[in-house]
Amino acid sequence: MTRGYVPLLLVVAAIWGASFMLIKVAVDEIEPIPMMALRLALAAIVLFALLLARRGWRTARRDLRGAGLGVVLLGFANAALPFTLIAWGEQHIDSSIAAIANSPVPLFVALLAVKFSPSERVRGLRLVGIGLGFAGVAVLAGFNPEGGWWAVVGTLAVAGAALCYASSNLYTQVRLGGIDPLVIATGSSIAGALVLLPLSLFQIPDEVPSAEALGSVVVLGIVGTAIAYLFFYRMLAAYGASRAALVTYLIPPIALVYGIVLLDERLTAGALAGLVLTLAGVALASGLVGVARKREVVPAAPHA
Repeated sequence: MTRGYVPLLLVVAAIWGASFMLIKVAVDEIEPIPMMALRLALAAIVLFALLLARRGWRTARRDLRGAGLGVVLLGFANAALPFTLIAWGEQHIDSSIAAIANSPVPLFVALLAVKFSPSERVRGLRLVGIGLGFAGVAVLAGFNPEGGWWAVVGTLAVAGAALCYASSNLYTQVRLGGIDPLVIATGSSIAGALVLLPLSLFQIPDEVPSAEALGSVVVLGIVGTAIAYLFFYRMLAAYGASRAALVTYLIPPIALVYGIVLLDERLTAGALAGLVLTLAGVALASGLVGVARKREVVPAAPHA
């Protein structure tokens, strides 16, 4: 049963790790809103086609309608808003820094769970982990002298996207737990695209972007969103939430390698320190180290 787990885990981590790089390539020529509108539109087309192939027109339409307003809200909070925040942030910071700044999703989940899941208590090692994780984000934001204050704001914008993902994760578990993940992914992609498409009209590029930039967005939408979601939910169904959650720890170092090797980004002491602190904090706060979890929950992976 576990034979295919490691390859699937590595594939998902490699795809989501590359997403930060693809955004960095495209954002030089395409503004964040139209970039993410196109990304979500492409993802919606692929996912809807798959939903149609599996269930037929009538059933697919009924399932999407049955998902209701919750999936529409998810399209904004888990797709349109965080995707745009990450792209905007990457106008001012390296892709590898963005990947690390986006990794505290489980930290926000732990904090929000105190309010919305009273049985979840944050104390002991979990509390230490939250402190370490946010110290890592602070290090990332503070140790970027080349970018100045814009780099600080860009880092915080990407961290804000992590808060969006965490909130969406808890909302999905509480309100959308009985809905097929494919329906959720399809409906939220459609909703997110519809939110951003009208706004993107105000940021249409003056010139046609290069093939490299457009190709990055196409890969981001089809592979980095649609296909990655399908692989992730397959891993979740086959191997459980605890194992699927381990993708959280692989995305930042993989994104770091992509940035250094393919984009000539520098490995700074601040980035390395931020990576170590953040991942150590996530490991403690999410229960990977030293904390026994009472039940499995759907993991909130920090995908770009």
